[in-house]
Amino acid sequence: MSDNNSQHKEPSKVDQAAQIFVEEVTKPSAKDQSIWRRMGKALLIPALAILTGLLISGLFIIVTSEEVYAAFGQSIGAGLREAIATAVNAYVSLFIGAFGDPVKIINALASGEGDAIRRAFNPFFESLVASTPFIFAGLSVALGFQSGLFNIGAEGQLFIGAVFAAFVGYAFDLPAIIHLPLAIFAGMLGGAIWGFIPGWLKAKTGGHEVINTIMMNYIAFRLTEFLLRGPMMRPDSFNPVSPTILDSAKLPRFFGAPIRFHLGFFLALLVAWLVWWFLYKTRWGFDFRSVGANPNASRYAGMSIVVTIVAVMSLSGALAGLAGTNEVLGLNYNLALAFSSGYGFDAIAIALLGRSHPLGVVLASLLFGVLRNGATKMQLSAGIPIDIISVLQAMILLFIATPAIIRTIYRLPKPGVGEEEEVFVRGWGGD
Repeated sequence: MSDNNSQHKEPSKVDQAAQIFVEEVTKPSAKDQSIWRRMGKALLIPALAILTGLLISGLFIIVTSEEVYAAFGQSIGAGLREAIATAVNAYVSLFIGAFGDPVKIINALASGEGDAIRRAFNPFFESLVASTPFIFAGLSVALGFQSGLFNIGAEGQLFIGAVFAAFVGYAFDLPAIIHLPLAIFAGMLGGAIWGFIPGWLKAKTGGHEVINTIMMNYIAFRLTEFLLRGPMMRPDSFNPVSPTILDSAKLPRFFGAPIRFHLGFFLALLVAWLVWWFLYKTRWGFDFRSVGANPNASRYAGMSIVVTIVAVMSLSGALAGLAGTNEVLGLNYNLALAFSSGYGFDAIAIALLGRSHPLGVVLASLLFGVLRNGATKMQLSAGIPIDIISVLQAMILLFIATPAIIRTIYRLPKPGVGEEEEVFVRGWGGD
């Protein structure tokens, strides 16, 4: 009798297991949280990293200002006031240069004059224009990262893509409905060829993609210079520049002068969505990410490592080629030697800042575009060296790459299991 009572009082191991199972099933997980809360958690560290980078860069602005030292020579109070005013003035100029002057925007909208409105909104649209090549190039590097490959050749692939697009743009006289898509495809093809070569060398001979893509960059630079001083040089020019792109191959602009905002920005957003869909919704994308995570397990599962590596590098090159195509067909309307200001190299930082995710790459590209466009205004109005923007970008990237520092500074709790996803890149001696 006592044994029966004890059995009723103490649950059996089966009951205990069932209770644990129910608790685990009903426990709220990260997936059960609202999309806004998950998005907030994902953006918290980058936002704090940007804030911290701005604060530290403000110190650089202060210590490089002669006016601040002169004010401190008068008194400590005057020095502190001048230091704060210098930093605030610099960032206000950066904001106005990137987004426009709010007062001018309001007055322009109140006046209803089309020309005044265009000029007031021009800084904002110019920031979008500056962000567009960053999106293409950042997606190029991010695709390689997702697949475990370190593509440092985006700059060279960008150059070759621009060469192909420029040649098709001025050498063929076709209807716009054919000419523009053909020129865009040519730019993608040029970049894909330049990405295919190191991809094939990696897959077939084991040649390291980092070394090969660096060397391919120099070949692309010198090849472009040879073409612009020879076969592709404009006949009536003494400068190394190609003939002007025909109107039928130009990316259309949405507004009149001085706004240069064109179709390339929306094309970049479309490509970013296609890359996301490809990586996370297709079998090929799954193969790419699997090979990047564990090539040995992928090979055991029947995936072709050789085909995947070649395909990844070719697609990565095609995306970088679109960045060069955008500059030729959307902005410059010709090909010159200094048409790129290092978009392919900045793309490495953008891919890291965006955690190799297409959405993150778009956001990071917008940030870099805003900083680059606002830097000109900051230099002209506030007298701040444009190199400070490079310092700011480096600081932001540093804190993004070390989230533990941000969590320590702002006393944030450590992330739970599965809340943070990192992309690991094979490359330095990997398979």
